[in-house]
Amino acid sequence: MNHSNESTPLCFSINSPPFNYTHTIASAYFSSVFSALGLTFNLIAFVVLLKSFLRTQSRSRSSFLIFLCGLVFTDFMGLLVTGSIVVSFHFTQFNWRLLDPHCHFCNFMGMSMVFYGLCPLLLGATMAMERFVGINRPFARSTSMMTKSRAVSIVLLVWAGAGCISLLPLVGVGSYHMQIPGSWCFFKISSEASDMAFCLLFSLVGLLSIAVSFLLNTISVVTLVKVCCSQDARQRRRDYEVEMMVQLIWIMMIASICWCPLLVFITKTVFSGSPLRIHYLLLFIRFATWNQILDPWVYILFRRAVLKRLYPRWDWSRGSIRTLYPSFVGTVCRLTRASVGSDPLGGGDGGVSVKEEGKPQSFNVAPPSPP
Repeated sequence: MNHSNESTPLCFSINSPPFNYTHTIASAYFSSVFSALGLTFNLIAFVVLLKSFLRTQSRSRSSFLIFLCGLVFTDFMGLLVTGSIVVSFHFTQFNWRLLDPHCHFCNFMGMSMVFYGLCPLLLGATMAMERFVGINRPFARSTSMMTKSRAVSIVLLVWAGAGCISLLPLVGVGSYHMQIPGSWCFFKISSEASDMAFCLLFSLVGLLSIAVSFLLNTISVVTLVKVCCSQDARQRRRDYEVEMMVQLIWIMMIASICWCPLLVFITKTVFSGSPLRIHYLLLFIRFATWNQILDPWVYILFRRAVLKRLYPRWDWSRGSIRTLYPSFVGTVCRLTRASVGSDPLGGGDGGVSVKEEGKPQSFNVAPPSPP
C-alpha cells in the first residue's frame, strides 16, 4: 500500500493490512473455539467459587477463595475482551486502518494482551506467598490478620501493577503494533533499545512470577507433608490446607507449561536479533490461551466435594488428609519420614496438642519451629 501523502500510524508501521496469511493456526475456528470454551469454563468456575466462598467459615480459606475469584474473573475478562475482537475480525474482516486511523483501538488491544497475560502469573505468585506465610509462619499470619478486605486490596494492587506495565508503551517504552494475520495487536518484539526493554520486562516479570511460585510452593508442600506425617491424621483443618495447596500446585504447573514457551521465545528472539517468526509467535500465543481454559478445571475438579463423588469408596468419614489424597501423601511420607522433625504448624512437644477422642483438648503455646 502506498501512503506517500500521509504519515503511517505507528501501530501500522511494521505490518499493515491487508494480510495474506492463511495458516490453519490463524483461522477463525481456533479463535472461536478457544474463546467459547474459556468463557464457559470460567463462568462455571466462578459460580463454584462463589458458592464455596459463601459457605466457608475459615479465614484463610476465605482469603484464598478471594484470590481464586480474582484469578478466574481476570481469565474470563481477558478472553471476553481479546476474544471478541479477534473473532469479530475473522467474521467481518473489518479494515483496521479505516476503523482505527489513530491506533487507539490497537493500543487498547495490546494493553489488554499484556494486562490479562501478566495478571494470572502475578496472582499465582501472590497466592503462593499467601500460602507460604499461612503454612510456614502461622503465628506471623495470625498477627497480620489476612482479612477479606486485605485480600481484595492485594488483588486490586496486582491488577494495578499489571496495568502500569501495560501502559508503558504509551509513554515510549516499547510500542504496540498490528500483528499478522491482522486480527490482533501486541508489543513489537525486536532488538531495538526501547522495544527490547519492554520485551525483557514482560518476559522477566512472567518468568520471575513462575519461579517465585515454584520456590514457595515447594517449601510449602514439604512443610505440609511433614505435618501430615508427624501429626494425627484426624486433624480436620489440615484437609483444607492440603486442598488449597493441591489447587495451587496445579495452577502453577498449568501456568508454567502454557506461558514459559512464549516468554522464553520472546527473550530468545530479542537477544538473538533474528527476525520474528510469526508462526511460532502464534503457536505460543495459543499455548498461553490454554492457561485461561485449563485454570477453571482446577477449581471445578480438585475440590473435596467432587472427589467424594468420584471416589466414594475412600474412607471420607475421618476427614483425614491421608484419605483426601492417599496415594500422594503415602508416597511422600515414606520419602520424607526420616527428615521429619518438629511440626512448623504447631505439632510436637512444644505445639498445640491435638484433641483425641475421649480426651480433653489442652493448649501449650510455644513459638513454632522453623521449617
